[in-house]
Amino acid sequence: VQLVQSGGGLVQAGGSLRLSCIASGSRFSISVMGWYRQAPGNQRELVARITSGGSTNYADSVKGRFTISRDNAKNTVYLQMNSLKPEDTAVYYCLQSVVGTDLWGQGTQVTVSS
Repeated sequence: VQLVQSGGGLVQAGGSLRLSCIASGSRFSISVMGWYRQAPGNQRELVARITSGGSTNYADSVKGRFTISRDNAKNTVYLQMNSLKPEDTAVYYCLQSVVGTDLWGQGTQVTVSS
């Protein structure tokens, strides 16, 4: 079982990016999926999370700008990031949590220039 992330890159402030995370294995639909980020010198922090039933929660810093979604048919979770700010610059990681097991994606860099 592994998570493969795509998306990310360099964007100007105010721009948008979409991150994707594809999970292998058969338990995606019952998994809680999350996006985390870690900026240099900072701890990894939760950005957004979506349950198997589709309930979502977001960090206060991204509410109204970021949207997490999932497509169980494609075993994929997305993070749509709009109105990006320089302080959103970080390495973003997806996380799959199922039956007490956590699996992390490889991470992808998001850089927002001012």
